Order: sequence, then structure tokens, then C-alpha cells
Amino acid sequence: MFRNSMYKYIGIGLIALAYTSCKIPKLVGKTENITTPASYAGVTDSANTAKVNWREYFADPNLVALIDTALKNNQELNILLQEIEVARNEVRAKKGEYLPFVGIGAGAGIEKVGRYTSRGAAESNIDIASGRETPDPLPDYRAAATARWEVDIWQKLHNAKRAAVKRYLSTMEGRNFAITNLIAEIANSYYELLALDNQLENVKKNIDIQTNALEIVKYQKEAARVTELAVRKFEAEVYKTRSMQYDVQQKITETENKINFLLGRYPEPIVRNDAAFNGLIPKTILAGLPAQLLDNRPDIRQAEMQLAAAKLDVKVAKAKFYPSLGISASFGYQAFNPAYLIKMPESILFSLAGDMMAPMVNRNGIKAAYYSANARQIQAAYNYERTILNAYVEVANHVAKVSNMGKSYELKAKQVQALTESIVISNDLFRSTRADYMEVLLTQRDALESKFELIETKKQQLNAVVSVYQALGGGWK
Repeated sequence: MFRNSMYKYIGIGLIALAYTSCKIPKLVGKTENITTPASYAGVTDSANTAKVNWREYFADPNLVALIDTALKNNQELNILLQEIEVARNEVRAKKGEYLPFVGIGAGAGIEKVGRYTSRGAAESNIDIASGRETPDPLPDYRAAATARWEVDIWQKLHNAKRAAVKRYLSTMEGRNFAITNLIAEIANSYYELLALDNQLENVKKNIDIQTNALEIVKYQKEAARVTELAVRKFEAEVYKTRSMQYDVQQKITETENKINFLLGRYPEPIVRNDAAFNGLIPKTILAGLPAQLLDNRPDIRQAEMQLAAAKLDVKVAKAKFYPSLGISASFGYQAFNPAYLIKMPESILFSLAGDMMAPMVNRNGIKAAYYSANARQIQAAYNYERTILNAYVEVANHVAKVSNMGKSYELKAKQVQALTESIVISNDLFRSTRADYMEVLLTQRDALESKFELIETKKQQLNAVVSVYQALGGGWK
């Protein structure tokens, strides 16, 4: 009899499986394209700057100390650490879902059954037949262990756990990407601070030059060689340059505070050697091969993990169309008198049951989840491709910028030298009345602007060196 019932249930399960498998919607997926160009601008050398440790890449000990502090104290990184912990706990939760749920419990209660109910009449007849009276109301004492287990025959729970693992790894890569960005942001801010220091120094020097020129003009006026207009023009230029000094000082304060914020501390002076700014020589950049970005860039690795998780989510959603098999069991002791709990086998209780459930009617919710999972998988595939493309473009742009800024700096340095020499010449010509005061003013103004441009070009050159290191995926290892 039991065997016939078992065969009947197995047959019902197979019929349900055949029905549901025939009704699973067909999906149009997407296969990600991870093909990259063979090289950057025809260079096929596999040596890659991304493999250089950031402590070696940034030689300035002051900058290294700042980055070291930021990696320990930056609040954003510490927030990401907690996100990683959340993802790790999600893996633990998913792993627990495909293991049996076992619990131990005890309980006590009391119940009064009506005499003229079927149960009350049955208990009365038992009392008459046995010659003993059942307590009324009837106490109930119970201590038992229960277990519930969903048999993961379609790998639904295991795939959900694997998806959680991929998302955990994705958060790890997200933190690595944040580390790379943080290092680059601190380095760029540090170089900006050095540039501002040099700009401030040039402004102060120019104030001295203009002040001396103003004194000369005043003497020239007393000698009736120039008018009051020339004096006022020179005074206005001095005031303008002095005003510029405070603008630069404000930028220095803001940049220092920005670095302190990234370091997770309240404002304090940033230790630096601004005198070495013009002597900083950009690193030799080795871009390697574009295919290496797939291993070196944390954001690409993160997108890859997210795509893998999305593919597993599709499998989990698909498994919900199939029947689920659950097994439940319990074992313990139950009696109406605590003294009887230890009497065996009369007080022993146990149960074992299995159930199979298959969605047959109104599966719209399951279909919607299945379609949504597929859409997210396609979305993740496009995001993966976009991340790879963006990484390649960033590297190509920054490699070109390093080269172009280097050439631009050389030419601007010659321009500054020429204009600096022209200041002396214009002053000498003005003293000998062979040049008017406007030529002197314009020469001083052009020289100051050219020095600012030279410093800005040097900063852009150093920023490009930082950016290409970041774009190649350096800094997080």
C-alpha cells in the first residue's frame, strides 16, 4: 500500500515537472563582448605601469605620508568596509537557506473540550473502557526537535548563494576602485597645492617688480618725463596683483582643507616641499596591452562580478518554475502530565513528511521575476562592455596628454624665459625714454600670465601622470 502511494506521488511530481518545463518562457539574452584593441597606438610592449606599487610610483615622501593616512582614516573607505561586511553576511544567509533548519522547543498548555463534541465523546468512551478518567481540562506538555529542509534539486538555493558570493566579490572590487580613486585624488590635490604655492610666490615677486616700477614712474613724473596718468596706471596694476595674491591664498586654504577632509581629519597645515615643484619629472609611462585592463582595473572586475551574479539570478528565477520538494520532521516527547514525559515509548512523538509544490495556475509573478532577472542580466552585460570601453578611452587620452603636456611645457618655459628677460629690457628702455610706460606694464603683465600658464601646464602634466596610473588600474594592489 505504501509503495503504491509513493509511486502515485512520484507520478504526480513528474507530470507537474513536465507541465512546468513546457511552460517556461523563452528569453532573448546577450553575450558580452570583451574584445579589446591589440595595442595603444601600435605599441605592443606588455610592460605595465599599473603593476608598480603606489609607494614607488609617487616618490615624494610627503605625498606618500598623506596617502598612507588617507587609506587608514578616510570615511568613505570605512563605509565601503561595512558594505563588504553586509555582502559577506548575505553569503552566510544564502548558504544557510539550503541547509536544514533545525530547532528545539518546549511548550505547555491546557485545553477544555466540550463533552458533546466528537472529540469529547471519543475521550469519554476511552475513559469508560479503560476505567480511568482523563484530566479535564486536559494539560499538554511537549518537548521536541523539529527540522525543515527544502531539497535543492534544481540548484536554486545554491545558485542564489553563488550570486551572493559574486556580489560580495563585487563589493571588494568596488573598494579597490575607491582606493585607486582616493590615491589619485590626493595626488592631484597635492600637486595643485604645490602649483598654488608657486603661483603665490610668483605673485609676490611680481608685486616687488611692479612696486619698484611704480617708484621709477613717480621719479619720472617729478622730472616731468611722464604724466600722472602713468603713475595711476602703475598703482592700479600693483593693486590688481595684490588682490590676486589673496585669491591664490584662498585657493590654497581650500585645497589644504580638501586634502585634510580626504584624510579624515580636521584642517591642519599640509607638509610639503613646494620648491621642488618645477623640478618634478613625470614618470615614464608603460601602458602595456589593452587586454590587461580586464585584470588590472577594479571597476572592470566589479562589472564582471555583477554580470556573473546577474546570470545566476536568471537561473534562480528559472528554477522557480519547477516543483520544490520539502521535507519536514519532528521528534520529541508529549504527555498531559510532566511525570509521563520520561515514560517511553508511550510519550514519544515523531513525524516525517514530504511535500512537492509546483506552480500551475497564475504564474505571472514568477514570469515577471524571470523577465526582470533577464533584463538585469542584459543591463549588466552592457555595463560590462561600457566599463571596458571607458577604461580603454581613458588610458588612450591620458597617455596622449602626458606626451602633449610635456612638449607644451618645454615651449612655455622658453616663453617665460623670453618674457622675464623682456621685463629688464623694458625697464631699461623706459628709464632712457625709449619705451613708454604702457610697454612696461604690458610686458610685466604678460610675464606674470606666462608664469601662471607654465605652472598650470606643469600641474596638468603631473595630473596626467596620476590619471594614467589610475586609468591603468594602479594603486589598489
